[in-house]
Amino acid sequence: MTAPHAQEYYLNRELGLLAFNRRVLAQAEDERNPLLERLKFLCIVSSNLDEFFEVRTAGLKEQIALHATATGPDGMSARQAFKLVSEQAHELVEHQYRLLNEGVLPELARHDIHFLRRTHWHDGQAEWIKDFFFRELMPVLSPIGLDPAHPFPRVLNKSLNFAVELEGKDAFGRASGAAIVQAPRSLPRVIKLPPEVAGCEHGFVFLSSIIHAHVGELFSGMEIKGCYQFRVTRNSNLFVDEEEVKNLREALQGELPQRNYGNAVRLEVADNCSEEMAGFLLGQFGLTQEDFYKVKGPVNLVRLMQIPDRVDRPDLKYSSFIPSIPPAVAKQPDMFQAIRSGDILLHQPFESFSPVVDFIQQAANDPNVLAIKQTIYRTGTDSALMEALIKAVHSGKEVTVVVELLARFDEEANINWAGRLEEAGAHVVYGVVGYKTHAKMLLVVRREEDGLRRYIHLGTGNYHPRTAKLYTDFGLFTCNEEIGSDVNDIFMQLTGLGQASKLHHLLQSPFSLHRKMIESIQAEAENARAGKKAFIVAKMNSLLEPQIISALYDASKAGVKVDLIVRGVCALRPGIPGVSENIRVRSIIGRFLEHSRIFHFYNAGAHDIYLSSADWMQRNFFRRVEICFPVLNAKLKRRVIKEGLEPYLKDNCQAWEMDAEGNYRRKCPRSGSKVVCAQMELMQALLSH
Repeated sequence: MTAPHAQEYYLNRELGLLAFNRRVLAQAEDERNPLLERLKFLCIVSSNLDEFFEVRTAGLKEQIALHATATGPDGMSARQAFKLVSEQAHELVEHQYRLLNEGVLPELARHDIHFLRRTHWHDGQAEWIKDFFFRELMPVLSPIGLDPAHPFPRVLNKSLNFAVELEGKDAFGRASGAAIVQAPRSLPRVIKLPPEVAGCEHGFVFLSSIIHAHVGELFSGMEIKGCYQFRVTRNSNLFVDEEEVKNLREALQGELPQRNYGNAVRLEVADNCSEEMAGFLLGQFGLTQEDFYKVKGPVNLVRLMQIPDRVDRPDLKYSSFIPSIPPAVAKQPDMFQAIRSGDILLHQPFESFSPVVDFIQQAANDPNVLAIKQTIYRTGTDSALMEALIKAVHSGKEVTVVVELLARFDEEANINWAGRLEEAGAHVVYGVVGYKTHAKMLLVVRREEDGLRRYIHLGTGNYHPRTAKLYTDFGLFTCNEEIGSDVNDIFMQLTGLGQASKLHHLLQSPFSLHRKMIESIQAEAENARAGKKAFIVAKMNSLLEPQIISALYDASKAGVKVDLIVRGVCALRPGIPGVSENIRVRSIIGRFLEHSRIFHFYNAGAHDIYLSSADWMQRNFFRRVEICFPVLNAKLKRRVIKEGLEPYLKDNCQAWEMDAEGNYRRKCPRSGSKVVCAQMELMQALLSH
């Protein structure tokens, strides 16, 4: 096995994630993007940072609290990493709010989309808002005065709250000086005013502004000295000992509510918050200045994500499009007959996800279908696929579903679907203790004239119709007997007991995938040393696994040209003389989230092409059940290269190239050269067929 290189050849994971969010924020800054889409990118950064603090920062703080001395491949201790993370996260958040206040909001106002400031309400607006407060807000607000009988309340993770400074005595003669008002999550965070009140077609007011303006109504007879919105982010890692619990679903159902009350990791307050109140809140949550974020605007920008859907301005959004139906399916709507005619490749979101839904629905209705087996990692709260599986059970078919209950932040939806499937009579299993089931597999067994035949769908993305419109992914339909046998064997592992069998074509984590990737990289290096042509092109979300990185360094030193398209965090340093000068790393950030995993090894002209559910990360190789499947059809191989790799290597519009220090520089077309935007080219090419 390849030995990892020295620590200076690896970049830090947490800092890499912050670098990714800086690239996302650049999309909000880019005036070439439609204005309401720029607002969305601002919101996406906030959503990403929420998860970053809930998971990654929380993990660092746990290590610090335990005085852990272990370091990552980069050699950085948890304390060192946390210090840099805090510095860079503060810079990122400051940049984000400056862009909101000085760029996006003024530009929205120029397009007659206004966020009405409390200090600028005219009499008519103030009257309407006051009526709204008494009618809609006052009945559901429960202010809590802080005194010995009312200690500081348990504040929900990421909820909107107000710290109120008071003066005077209440009806009982109490004078605590402070109170907390918690905004129920059921309340909208942005309220749209009628056009005749707003004075424009699209006028909005923040819930925080309404409560701030009328908070005195909650404390009759007392003087309000200050009212400050705040928000606390908590550790959201779930602590379930899978080896101890007897029923993982029941254990998770009991643990999920506690996620809202984990240890605090970040405190956000509005910029008007007094130093005294800020210090008081930090003390209540056990946080320090490193965890403190004072922002100029709403403390939760994620809630602004709803604005584009509430504003009918198509000129300020990406142009709508209808994904195409692949010709093989368009010509033959019977999915079984279409698949028997040859393997079918789907490329979302440029091509529709509907053939996958049609396939399951047809299987549910087909009297010749005997069994359906599927893995579920993320599918959403409302899923036509799950409804089709329930219908299949009611139709008397054997339905087996491997539901991953520990899919982070989708646990509740998956628990609910697992319950409904079990109630219907499906066989529901939760994978293997200690290994998340992240593989994307669907198997249908059908009785035909010549016997039983297996139909398979394999994918790089989740069975989630909504994200299939937003994420780039590949899916493959096949009835290849050997692939069918491989998929069946993996389902047998997941649902039963027994040794891992040797598979014909599929690679599987935690058994064969890592070894095969190392062997493929080393084979390219051997060919390069022998003077043969050798190259590797790999596209993924994250690259972190030290042995893979070390093997790529060795391949580079042997003369292998390596192109890596890594959307998110990459721990490899490209362009180091004598180590990685033959490696190029680029990241594509655009309208769609790049999600497909493609591995292309030249292999002396054989062009081995693999599609996978796995990134090149330790967890994907060693702590998850993943699949990686070859594209065997020569025509489809060329399609994957032509659509999934080549446009991204040529992109000079949405591509960012990484240097040896981990810094990214955005590519720009040279004067007079052709502008290449991979996602736009794919939309035009695939929507036209």
